[in-house]
Amino acid sequence: MIPIRDTAPCYSTPYVSWSIIALCSIIFIVMTFLLPDAISYQIINQYGMVPLRYAHGWQSYNGLDFDGYFSFVSNLFLHASWWHLLMNMWFIWIFADNVEDRMGHWRFLAYYLTCGIAATLLQWYFDPLLTIPVVGASGAIAGVLAAYFFLYPLERVILWVPLFFLPIVVHVPAIAFLGVWVLLQLDNATSTVFLSNVQADVAWWAHLGGFIAGCLLYRLFLKENWQEN
Repeated sequence: MIPIRDTAPCYSTPYVSWSIIALCSIIFIVMTFLLPDAISYQIINQYGMVPLRYAHGWQSYNGLDFDGYFSFVSNLFLHASWWHLLMNMWFIWIFADNVEDRMGHWRFLAYYLTCGIAATLLQWYFDPLLTIPVVGASGAIAGVLAAYFFLYPLERVILWVPLFFLPIVVHVPAIAFLGVWVLLQLDNATSTVFLSNVQADVAWWAHLGGFIAGCLLYRLFLKENWQEN
């Protein structure tokens, strides 16, 4: 099921959400079409979060010097593939504008980055010896989904069900759609821990980390008069 749009009204222009979409897209397009593969690979390793790089404190790993944990932020703006980019940007397009509306531009940016950092930290904690760079906005987006979950639980998410390519569209409450999403993240994350033969190619713990951070913190970033909207 692919979300098409939601029914929650938005009363302001989501400049920050649009800027995040533009920045992530530009970075990916430049790395894909304008830079040699070797340089793009170097950027992914330098600015993606490689857990083993930080496993034993401030150390050099695979030619990468300690960066002050900068990659815990920079990884949020890098993506591994077109599908990875498109899905993340699509979720921002659908859900982030309403959350930004309730928080205001700068508070939303701070919230987005905070959830993203928390997501990266949890992924690092549960998989500290991983040598593959963790990249993508998914953890920060999970924080956005957490705020949406509490702020707009009964708004409808309109989903396209690609059954034999037929235009089947269903309307479901946001609380149901996002609740199922959380359960899927939890199932996949715990499978990588309890099943030793399961290899994860998605940072499931980052998804959960961002959502948990969002649940705990979203109220702190709301505009003071948000209940009046």
